[in-house]
Amino acid sequence: VQLVESGGGLVQPGGSLRLSCAASGFTFYSYPMSWYRQAPGKERELVATISSAGGRTNYADSVKGRFTISRDNVKNTVSLQMNSLRPDDTAVYYCSARLPDAYWGQGTQVTVSS
Repeated sequence: VQLVESGGGLVQPGGSLRLSCAASGFTFYSYPMSWYRQAPGKERELVATISSAGGRTNYADSVKGRFTISRDNVKNTVSLQMNSLRPDDTAVYYCSARLPDAYWGQGTQVTVSS
């Protein structure tokens, strides 16, 4: 199983970023996928989850209305569109699959700062 995130970077408050995760080594379309994040000195938290077919999504209260998770079961990718970014969104963002063992990518840094 391999999960490779991309798309992080430095953005000003109010800006947008789109994270992507390329998955391989398992039947991607069979499993829900999630994005987590971990800020310095804090525990890793669940940001968003999408069902295997993409019809159901769930979000942390802190990102509802600002972030959108999506997936492409042909390209084996899952994305996180992040709008109206705030400084407290600064964290390392991880793509995750539970197969049921949990697998993680290496993470991508998102920094929101002026």
